[in-house]
Amino acid sequence: MSEVLFNFHDVVLLMTAMQCCFFAVLLIATNSSKNQSNYYLAAFLLAHAFIPLHELILWGEVFKWKMRVAAPNAFFIGGIAYYIDSVLLFFYVKSLIFRDFSLQRRDALHLIPLAVFVVYLIYTYFAHSMDEKVEMIRSESLVYGWHYISFDFFIKSLRLIYCIFALLLIVKYKDILKSTHSNIEKVDITWLKLLVIGFLTVTVLELILSFSKVVGLFIEHNMDVFIYIGLTGYYALFVLVNLLVFTSVRYFSTFEAVKSKEAPKKITNDKVLNPEFAERIDTIMRTEKPYLMPDITLDMLAEKLEIAPKDLSMTINRLFNNNFYEFINNYRIDEAKRLLIDENAKNKTITDIYLEVGFNSKSVFNTFFKKIVGATPSQYRQENKSSG
Repeated sequence: MSEVLFNFHDVVLLMTAMQCCFFAVLLIATNSSKNQSNYYLAAFLLAHAFIPLHELILWGEVFKWKMRVAAPNAFFIGGIAYYIDSVLLFFYVKSLIFRDFSLQRRDALHLIPLAVFVVYLIYTYFAHSMDEKVEMIRSESLVYGWHYISFDFFIKSLRLIYCIFALLLIVKYKDILKSTHSNIEKVDITWLKLLVIGFLTVTVLELILSFSKVVGLFIEHNMDVFIYIGLTGYYALFVLVNLLVFTSVRYFSTFEAVKSKEAPKKITNDKVLNPEFAERIDTIMRTEKPYLMPDITLDMLAEKLEIAPKDLSMTINRLFNNNFYEFINNYRIDEAKRLLIDENAKNKTITDIYLEVGFNSKSVFNTFFKKIVGATPSQYRQENKSSG
């Protein structure tokens, strides 16, 4: 007689694990450029593949009893993934944003919770005899014990913290980009935000469920609602893997990475802070007009000026009191003002002018222009035409 081993919820967990593995293998196989971000995302997906399998082994209606007989040592091993997936997601975001990111010795500190949990599992489960393990699985004495529930609540909280840090890093990304790029409007990081927010949503659901177990240690309550929360988490994860991770695989290859922000150093180069040095830069900017290149970067301008990028950045920050983004666009606004009242350019539209001076976005051009001039480009042209 045939036996139903998996229900519909179990199938969703299996499909999630399989898709995580599939995307991870796809990332590694297509990583011809050896981009380290690919490896972090692949490692995150592989780690995350163990979580639905872990949930299936622990809570599968029929499957868990089959696993109890066939492989009791497989219980709890998948729970290790909870201690590394969020760390890998954070490293993925960091390596994507900072092209010079690399793991340091201090990053081993992220593995301390994992090491503690492994020692705990060895002591409370794997050090016991096979019969004792089977009994712990049958009675569920370990999974509902106060120490296991405490560990579970701790790691679910820690995963939420990692997601928040990753999201904060993404929010700050465009500000970081302004120190090296003149046009940031073409950089679309919506997909990356959705990936982290989606994972954040799943971790919040799991944290609520874990908290309910902590409350259950002291107060008896109906767990049905929390079972639905757990199932919601399963399906949310399934959707996340299908949509958001696929989107990141599609778009992150064109991500515009930046260098890590260097720690402040003692200034020893007097030339960098010399006003005459700033005047030389200003003269070149106004005569040769390198700002007309739409996608000019700090490195490109530094090469043209024949100075080190860090010296140029320091000069712009200290003597011009701007970041690179504002520094370049201020010159573009000056050039736009000139063209708006130039008789030879009177037939040029506002669009012609903002594209000519290096802007890629009309809204950014209008915002910058009004901030600096105090009027819109159309108003400025009309007022100067009338006064002329």
